[in-house]
Amino acid sequence: MSEGRLKEEMQEVTLLGNQGTTYKFGYDPDILEVFDNKHPGRDYFVKFNCPEFTSLCPVTGQPDFGAMYISYIPEQKMVESKSLKLYLFSFRNHGDFHEDCVNIIMNDLISLMEPRYIEVWGKFTPRGGISIDPYCNWGRPGTKYEAMAEHRLINHDLYPEKVDNR
Repeated sequence: MSEGRLKEEMQEVTLLGNQGTTYKFGYDPDILEVFDNKHPGRDYFVKFNCPEFTSLCPVTGQPDFGAMYISYIPEQKMVESKSLKLYLFSFRNHGDFHEDCVNIIMNDLISLMEPRYIEVWGKFTPRGGISIDPYCNWGRPGTKYEAMAEHRLINHDLYPEKVDNR
């Protein structure tokens, strides 16, 4: 691919390679950027693992730490990874319950990309002797991805994995 064509295709992406990155300390979905999926005729997963996710408890204001796992099957648009990192960082001073965080992230990514399928799984470190691992997913209604979402939701924790990050 020629350098000119690559620059044209990536014109929507402003954060990648930008040396003057600004970190937002409050929730900001406008940070997210997309680029064109070069393989829209093929189903494939894109997975992001964020082992250093941080948010605040909305009641106590205490920090909550965990890992966030995002998997999706793209349609026409894909999320740019640096913008996703900055977006996830924007939760650092955001107060919401773990269950709300995973659903907010999923909803923002659905609005941004309109993927075929997406799932978000948070695995939070224990506080008060208990850990919370909320999982949510979505498949485009009226398609095989809707049935896939139902199947994966029903079976997502059928065989609990070994958790090494706690």
